[in-house]
Parts: sequence; structure tokens; C-alpha cells
Amino acid sequence: MSVSETLSMTRPAQWLRSARFDMSFIVGTWMVGVTAAVIAILEPKLLWPLILIDLWVLGYHHVVSTYTRLCFDKESFAQSKFLIFGLFPIVASATALVGGIVGLWAIFTIYFHWQWFHYVRQSWGVSRAYRGKDREASYEEGRLDQTIFWGVPVLGLIWRSNQQPEKFLGTDIALVPMPDWTVTVAAGAVMGLLCLWALKRIEAWRRGELAVAHTLYLVSHFSMFAVAYVFIEDVTVGWLAVNIWHNAQYILFVWLFNSNRFKNGVDPQKRFLSAISQPNRLPLYLAVCLGITVIVYSLILGAVSKLFIITSLSTVLIYQTINFHHYIVDSLIWKVRKPEIRRNIGLGS
Repeated sequence: MSVSETLSMTRPAQWLRSARFDMSFIVGTWMVGVTAAVIAILEPKLLWPLILIDLWVLGYHHVVSTYTRLCFDKESFAQSKFLIFGLFPIVASATALVGGIVGLWAIFTIYFHWQWFHYVRQSWGVSRAYRGKDREASYEEGRLDQTIFWGVPVLGLIWRSNQQPEKFLGTDIALVPMPDWTVTVAAGAVMGLLCLWALKRIEAWRRGELAVAHTLYLVSHFSMFAVAYVFIEDVTVGWLAVNIWHNAQYILFVWLFNSNRFKNGVDPQKRFLSAISQPNRLPLYLAVCLGITVIVYSLILGAVSKLFIITSLSTVLIYQTINFHHYIVDSLIWKVRKPEIRRNIGLGS
């Protein structure tokens, strides 16, 4: 087959925004997460400094990004009052009840599993966005599509449960024990699924129907969950890699949403958010959100120090309440099938 024939079978990539943005979104975030993990493996004493950098630059920032959808303009605030004021006390009460009665290990065990599910669900939503952007390409469908997508993450969770780590983020956790044979069976099944997926993508490419951007994203998805949950032995270092990847992608995705939402110019009714979300103002948007992050979380830390006796339990309860609330809110506001979401990430109706 000649070079010209090979190139003719490759369809143009249908990016969410542009080649530069999407490659940063797909490859750049992956590289940052894996690089941080490699540094932590080579120099273990840098693990916690890296975690702190991740929390302040990306983790807290990505939670604040959620609130650009909830309360950065009057209309959104009016629609989100229960999520902000009603849901939060409920989550706080439930978290405090579990922490107070059962202990920190229970909260961290819930967090370990919930963050895994949250990360996979976000990645699934992103993959749907890429599919929606390139509707003419060939894809796996139905149960096969979902099984292939979830295969590596599920294998990672089974492997961690088989590994039985005693500590996660420096705190006790308890994972359901999984015997060795479950790892063997899951690994075999996942390898089979990935081979089937690769063959189907090769066939799609030969027909000129390959979804280039979607395929690149799935490669990053499979490899990130393999690296974070299987190949990296230390559970906390693995979490650092996938957490950075997840946080960075979330921040960029929210900016993409807001940028498309206000691409026609500053909205007088939503002046602040629309002004910082203009398509050519990504650095400004990131700087403003990061500044808000520093202010908000500094106030939280200050309030904790004045209102509570600083203990590991009180600190964990506050931060994990924020995390759990964020997980629930995200599951409600970021459904790609909603017309508003589709329109504002460039998928049409």
C-alpha cells in the first residue's frame, strides 16, 4: 500500500476545539499525571509536596470550576440553590455520621471507591463528547462499547483489592479481598477486549471510518487507568497520577463549555463569567479561578482553625464533604445528553 493510499484512509480528526487544545487535553494532561508519579517513585520524599501542589493548583481549582456552572451568574445560581444550600448539609451530615461512628478508615475507603467511579464516569462523558463530534465514524455500540471502556478501570480496581494496601493517603483503608484467580480472569478478559477493540479500529481505519480524536482519547483512558491502578505498585502514587489527569481535564473541559457558551461576546447579564470565558482568554480564566481557589480554601482553613479543634477527623470530614458533594453535583449537571451541554461543547442539538 502506498503512502498516498494510507493517508487517504485517514479521516480528518474532529476535535472538540482544535488540534492544539485537544492534544493538550488528551496527551498533555496524561503526561503531567504520569510525570508526577514517576518523580514520586524515583524520589519518595517528594510525594507529599507533589500532592500539595496537585491539591492547590488543580484539585481545589477543579472543585471551584464546578461553581462556575452553579453560581457565577444569577440565572445559574437561581437554578442551583438546592445543590448549593440544600444538598451540602445533607452530605456533610452523612459524612460526619460515618466518620464519627465508624472512623476515618471508612471515609477513606468510601473515597477510594467513589473517586475511582467518578474518574471513570468523567472519562466516559468525555468519550461521549468525542463521539458526538464525529458522528460519521465507525464505533463499537451498546454493551460491547461500555464493556471495553470499563474493562481496564475494573481490572485496576480488582488488582488494588487483591493487592490489599493497608494505607491510602497515609490513612487506613479496607478493600474487599479479591483472590488471585479474579485478577487472572479479569486480565485475560481485558486483554481480549482491547485486542477486539484494536481490530475493530483497524478495520474502521481501512474503511476510512476511523474516529481519530476518539481513538486517541480512548488510548489515553486505557493507559492512564492501567498506569494508575495496575502498573504503579503504591496506591497513593497511582492515585496522584490519575487525580492530576482528572483534575486538569475537568478544568479544561469546563473552560471549553464556558468558552463556547459565551463565544459571541460578553453577556451583559453574565458579565463576570462571560468576560473571563472569552475564547482567547484561557490564561485569564485559569488565573481568576485559581485566585478564587486560593481565597476560598484559605478561608475554609481559617474557619476550621477557629471553629474546630484541628484534628485529622475534623479536617477529613470537611474536605471529604466537599469532595462527595462535588461528585454528586457533577453527576447531575454534566450529562452530555442534555441539549444545553451538547450545544456548549459544540455538539449541536
